[in-house]
Amino acid sequence: MQAKEILLVTLTSINTSLFRNRLRTARRISRSIDSLSKTKNKSGSQKRQQAYSKLIKLTQASFKQAEKVQKILSDSQLLDCQTIQQKFTLFLPRIEQVIKQASRRVIQKETVPSTEKIVSIFEVHTDIICRGKVNVEVEFGHKVWLDEVDGGIISNYRILKGNPHDTQQLIPSLDQHIKNFGYPPTTVTADRGVYSQSNENYAQQLGIKDVILPKGGYRNSERIQSERKRRFKKARHWHNGVEGRISFLKRCFGLERCLYRGESGFSRWVGWGIIAHNLMIMSRSLIKNESQENQKYRS
Repeated sequence: MQAKEILLVTLTSINTSLFRNRLRTARRISRSIDSLSKTKNKSGSQKRQQAYSKLIKLTQASFKQAEKVQKILSDSQLLDCQTIQQKFTLFLPRIEQVIKQASRRVIQKETVPSTEKIVSIFEVHTDIICRGKVNVEVEFGHKVWLDEVDGGIISNYRILKGNPHDTQQLIPSLDQHIKNFGYPPTTVTADRGVYSQSNENYAQQLGIKDVILPKGGYRNSERIQSERKRRFKKARHWHNGVEGRISFLKRCFGLERCLYRGESGFSRWVGWGIIAHNLMIMSRSLIKNESQENQKYRS
């Protein structure tokens, strides 16, 4: 719209068809694709592919329009067009990549590696996340790994690249804990997906007294007896509070959705949310301790 306003004022002879808006048509086709995605039969799949073909052709037409407008702007050398030119330079290659990957995936039936995909032309750093949740095949964003210590303080966090397995995260967390506090924890507990024999061995080598990593799949009788011990169950009950901590961060500190732009903006959003959370936990603890001291003094 900015390019249209500038060019129509400065170049009266310009062809107005260059500014044709196809947004309503694109939305209608997108809704059709979404509804057809729910049908699993062959007819629905064919109709979905046809709708995708229409959407790709529509995007290609808009892309060609944008290229023509970009050329006119560069030839005119207007000072007001510099910002718009920068946007064209940034977004046109991304749109071209989206067209190519959609054609490869839908039309040519090719499996496109996640490293060659972009899922947002605005936030190209967004990862494709598959966590195996029921009814949620794919999510988009970034995985954030949290290390929590006794008292509810988050002692470390990492924004993970791509979609790494949870088994890769325990060793870096233990190393960072030792770096922060100077000694290993007394107890370490994590989700079932974190278990691996190498993780368990590494934690034991560090001298950690209780390594509470529930094992998935087949367990022999010795393993079953070990996981039935009171100490193991007690640590697992403490770990259940981690899910509540994650929910608390999402609801009260904005970790459900990032509103900053760019990868650095995402990092700031997560970091400030965790800092605010830790400050609140510390302030609650101080108020509680002060209240207890006052009660002792009165008694």
